[in-house]
This record gives sequence, C-alpha cells and structure tokens, in this order.
Amino acid sequence: MSQQPDTIAEGPTTAHDAARLVSFGLRARLVPARDPDYRDLVRRYLREAEFAALTRAIAAGLGLIVLDVSERAGLVPAGAEDSAFAVRIGDYARRAGGEHRAADRLLHALAQLAVAALAYPRPADLADASYVGRVSVHGVDAFVRESCRLLAERTADDDLNVDPPVDAPQLEAAWRLYARRASTGTTRDARRLAGSTTGIIARAMNFLVESGCLVSVGDEAGGTYRTTPRYQVQIRELAADAAFEELLALGVVTVTDGTGSVRVLVDEPALLEAMPIGGTSDV
Repeated sequence: MSQQPDTIAEGPTTAHDAARLVSFGLRARLVPARDPDYRDLVRRYLREAEFAALTRAIAAGLGLIVLDVSERAGLVPAGAEDSAFAVRIGDYARRAGGEHRAADRLLHALAQLAVAALAYPRPADLADASYVGRVSVHGVDAFVRESCRLLAERTADDDLNVDPPVDAPQLEAAWRLYARRASTGTTRDARRLAGSTTGIIARAMNFLVESGCLVSVGDEAGGTYRTTPRYQVQIRELAADAAFEELLALGVVTVTDGTGSVRVLVDEPALLEAMPIGGTSDV
C-alpha cells in the first residue's frame, strides 16, 4: 500500500541522511557529479517522496526553501526572508567592498540583476536545462550603459547630473546613478577602482563564483564567466517575480542574436534592503 507523497519518513538514519543532503546543498560549489554520496542522496530524494518531504521539512526548520533538486544542480536552497542564510543587498554591498550608502547599494543591486539578465537573455534559456550562459564584466557594463542611454532619451527633460529626488522611483534612481558613475579607473597599485561600475560588476561576478552560480573561464573583456545549473534555478525563480516585469515594461529588450538583453530591474522599496542575491539567498 503506497503512502501519501507528503508523509515524512521516520527514523534517525533517514533524518540524518536528509540533513546531510541539505548540508551538501549549502556547499555552493559542490555538484553531485563530484561526490558519490551527494549523488546518491539526490537520487533518493527524486525517487522517494517521503525522504523528499523530510528533507524539505529539515530545510524549513533551518530557514531554508528548497528551490529544486536535480542530478545536475544538486539541492538548491534559498534563505527565507527572515533566515540567517538570506543575503540582503545592504549586507552584500558591505561584504563586496565596504559601501554603506544607498547609492552604492542601488548600483550593486543593478549589477547583480544585469548579470542575470545577460546570462539568460531569453525565456527559453531558463527552460533549457542544458543551456550555459556566458557573461563578461565589460559586456555587462556596456549593456547597462546602453540601456541608460535609451532611458535617458525617454526622460530628456531631466538632468542626469542632478541627484534624483528622495522620493523618485528607485528604477529611475538606479539608472541615473549608474550613468554618472565612472566606468573604469585604477588605484595607485594598478588595481581596478572598486567604486567604478566595472569594479562593482567584477565584484558581483566574483560573489556569484563564490556562491556556485558562475565559473571563471578567462580574463578577456575584464573577466569572462559561464553559468552553472544552480544559477539557472535561482534566476528561474527570479523570473517569476514582479522584478523582471518592471524592466520588460520599459521595452529595453533589443538584442536578438543571443548575446544578451536587459530583462531585469527592480522598482520596489524592497530593493535596497531586501533584495536577495546568489548563494543560499532567495533569488
């Protein structure tokens, strides 16, 4: 007699295995193909509904949401809103370079969203499990600046050299701040200037590498990266959010050759303090 799918398997050994699976999922760079124990637990999750339910329950108790489980990506967790695992844009910006100002947090959020947009420029890319996107630091910067130019044409009466009003929509504020920020620059010891837009994008990509979302494949174009199955799962979740719709409504989707297009930006109060990114965050 078969049991209900949501019935939670019992027993200390089963609970231990479920907890191990969650633990494997928190190791961002690890994939089942590289660890036989991880692979076996993923297969058990996919095969046994009771074990899957127990795994999700343990994750929930830790403040995690299981976004997906597959042999390619493994267990992909996300931190619930009040979870200790959630990565908020303010915390991320400080970790990435010590920025505390709202303007810097906006630019960091924009960099993360632009990378996601270019990594998966078409809806079909998110649906295709075999798709691998490629992004570069200079490519993302050029793309965002072109979008700034297009948006500036629509608001030609506004002065981009003047700070936007405090109550201005965050979408407008982000584009105006980005357009005014220097693209490049170096420090005295020839390091990339952290506050430049390419510096911010580079650190966004490095953060995604540490989170198991990107893999560095070369130094050309300021740094070139490929996407991972874990990142695809997270961006698929983001694509279902209203954040994607905000930018699509602007009509800034002009690339048709597969090299990327703007698909994401957030115009919501939650952007500055609650936008989750990468790793075990709620993307």
